[in-house]
Formats: sequence, C-alpha cells, structure tokens
Amino acid sequence: MIEKNELAQIGVVGLAVMGSNLARNFARNGNTVAVYNRSPEKTHALIKAHGEEGNFVPSETIEDFVASLERPRKAIIMVKAGKATDAVIDQLAEAMDEGDIIIDGGNALFTDTIRREKDVAARGKHFVGAGISGGEEGALNGPAIMPGGPKESWETLGPILESIAANVDGTPCVTHIGPDGAGHFVKMVHNGIEYADMQVIGEAYQLLRYGAGMEPAEIAEVFREWNSGDLDSYLIEITAEVLAQKDPETGAPLVDVIVDAAGQKGTGRWTAINGLELGVPITGIAESVFARALSSSTAQRSAAQEGQLPAGTIKALDVDKADFIEDVRRALYAAKLIAYSQGFDEIKAGSEEFGWDVDPRDLATIWRGGCIIRAKFLDRIRAAYDNNADLPALILDPYFKGELEDLIDPWRRVVVAATQLGLPAPVFASSLSYYDSLRAERLPAALIQGQRDFFGAHTFKRTDKPGTFHIEWSGDRSLTQTD
Repeated sequence: MIEKNELAQIGVVGLAVMGSNLARNFARNGNTVAVYNRSPEKTHALIKAHGEEGNFVPSETIEDFVASLERPRKAIIMVKAGKATDAVIDQLAEAMDEGDIIIDGGNALFTDTIRREKDVAARGKHFVGAGISGGEEGALNGPAIMPGGPKESWETLGPILESIAANVDGTPCVTHIGPDGAGHFVKMVHNGIEYADMQVIGEAYQLLRYGAGMEPAEIAEVFREWNSGDLDSYLIEITAEVLAQKDPETGAPLVDVIVDAAGQKGTGRWTAINGLELGVPITGIAESVFARALSSSTAQRSAAQEGQLPAGTIKALDVDKADFIEDVRRALYAAKLIAYSQGFDEIKAGSEEFGWDVDPRDLATIWRGGCIIRAKFLDRIRAAYDNNADLPALILDPYFKGELEDLIDPWRRVVVAATQLGLPAPVFASSLSYYDSLRAERLPAALIQGQRDFFGAHTFKRTDKPGTFHIEWSGDRSLTQTD
C-alpha cells in the first residue's frame, strides 16, 4: 500500500525488472520503500501490480523522492550503467544532504566506482558501489550483495541489506567488501567466474551430445544426478532444466532451436582485461570470454563451414559410454575448481593493488546463496582460507589437491577425447594447460627471455648466480652483467 505520510527507510531509483524486484524485496521484508523512475508510468505500474506487498512511497520527481527518505537518506540506483548512472548520481547528490548515502546497485566498472566515490565524497555525501548477484529472481527473493564504499556507510546500510539478502545457515549473504570500488570489483570477478563456469558446463554438454551421442533430455538427467554430488550448484541445476525443456512451438528440444551465439554485457570482458593489467593468469576465465566472442562471430563461422576447413582425422568415441560420462563429470569438476581458483587469485591481486583488504573467506561465505555461482564446494573454499588465509593458490589447499589427484587423469582423457572428436573444448583445455604450467619444473619462458635479449637487449637472469645479464649477440657473444 502507499504510505504518503511515512518516511521511507530506503529508496530505489530505476524501476525496470531488477529495480522493481529489489523494491518489492525491501517492502516484503518490512521496509517502507520510496520508489522513483524517470518515466512515471513505471512507478504507477509497480504500485498498481504490487502495492499490496508492503509500504511504498511513490514520487514523480527526484526532489520529492529525496524528501520522502528518512535521514541519513539511502537511495539505490538501478539504471543503465554509464552516463545514465552518472546523471542520476548528480541529481541525487544535488538534492541530498551531507551524510546521505547513494548506492549504485548496477554492474558498474570498478574504476568508475572509484571515481564516483571520490566525486560524491567531495560533495559531502557517501557513495557505495554494491554488486548484486542473483538475477531477477535473486533481486526479488534474496540476492548475494557485495557493497563497497566507506565503512561508516556499511554501519548504516548493513541491517537493511541483511533484511533482503539470501540467507544460508543463518548467515545473510552480504558483507562489507572494502573501500571505494571493492564491491564492484568483486562482483566483476564473480561474473568472470560465472562466464568460465557456464562455458565448461557447455563444453561438457557438447561432449555428451556429440561425442557420446546423447539427446538433450538424457543429458538433463545426467546433470540432475550430478547436482546431487560434488557439482551441486545453481548452474548445474538450471542446466538440467534448460536441457529438459521442449520448444513450445515445435516440440523439439529447446536447446536445438536457440541460436548458438552467446551474448555478453561486459563484466566477463572487464575481468579478463583487468587480469591482464594485474598480470594474473586467469586463463580459463579469459578463454570463456573469447569462446562467447567466437560463438557470436557468425559470419566468420559460416564462411569457415562453407569453405569446409579441413578437419583432419576424426575418431569416433572408443570408450564405454558410462565411463565417458563419469570422466566428463570429473573433468567438469576440475575445470570449475580452476575457474574459482583463478578468480580468487585476481581478487587477491586487485585487493593488494588498490589497498582494499578483501577477505576471501567473506566471499566464499556470501556466495553460498543468492548468487549465480553458488555451489556446494564454496564451504570447502571457505574452510581452505580458514586453514590458510595466505594460500598461494586455492588448488594448493590440501583438500583440493586431494580432489585433483582423483580428477587429473579423467580430465586429461576428456581433453584428448575432445581433440580426437574434433569438438572444441577451450576452457577444459586451457585450464588443464594452466594446471600443468603451475606444476612444471621448467617453462619455455627461458627461451622467450633469450629471444627478447637477442632482438631487444631486454636482458635476462641466470639460474646459477644473481644479477641481470646480456649477451653481445651482434658482437663476440660475450656475457655482460648489467647491474
């Protein structure tokens, strides 16, 4: 219902599906919610359809919206990222008073959040970049929330965000991540892990469909079974649902009538770019971004198919079907572990670079519910960082090392099988190469350093003594120490 004389504890600006669902979530959990949209029709539609779910205070101007909020005012922006977000921030900062809090709940690039936090702080207000994961359903029924910004803002926001967040074992899936852009950075990497997770699930489906000759409905049952074990996760659960779905128009498996070109909104790409900037080898995540880009290169793919690019010798699957399904399950588990391990590596590097002091145990805790990458083994990830907060890599935890000992041979067999079948498995393969690179005693980087010294005098270090050296390649090829 509408409460015109009651001040709202929280406000939501932007009432598309995510914003509307978030506002309804606040109202359902006992909060009076101010709502505003640039187009008043959306505000009226929300009240008409859902006004009985709780207390709403609708406004048709930013000024009325701000006036309807109790102090310190708290307003969440759920509008399109970029210039639209900057415009709303400017409007709110102009209308608000010192100490009021502006929260950006969209998928903003964390460097934009850092800039915005500084700008808003200079105007005497607080700015919080909050990653919100869980999609439309999560926004309505309980998302995972990753707020950054000033610590004092969390003290005010914490209770109201806890009231709407997902809850696992009595713990709300929300916590203060760190200063300025930390929340949006962590949400960005969360989405990068999500990209890799979805891609390896897709590769597993591809291998079962075209390697083992299984139909989507049969594969759906396999995924349902997998979801009761180590792979128990939201994405495995919904994969079974998608594969079991028939197209309402043709009766064919829905997956067969969907165009095989995957979209993306930028967070995975941002994660890959930032991994390069930080020098963190997030190979599985980056490969999943490239896989989406390649899937969308439809003209190039069509030309390659019409031109009949040579396939070489394609071998039929020559193993027991049940054994192959089990190998794919184990390979999928291994590749998923690599995706999470690489994501946590990037978060650690970003935290150190920007001075955020992000605690990986917090992330493993709040990602257990509400978010897209929620998975059973996040409890194990939290335990790993409880045992050693300074793990060089997640997969070096004793538990996960033990798991990988059981997974590595099936993982290798699956990558070999994919190659022999002529089926692309970019994240399975690149994640295995990453794993083998970590464990290799020597890498070809020694040769690369020799090449760099040859053409650019970039110097190199030696294994047998300290210092930096150069070979006089164009002269007598003598050794010179340069430091």
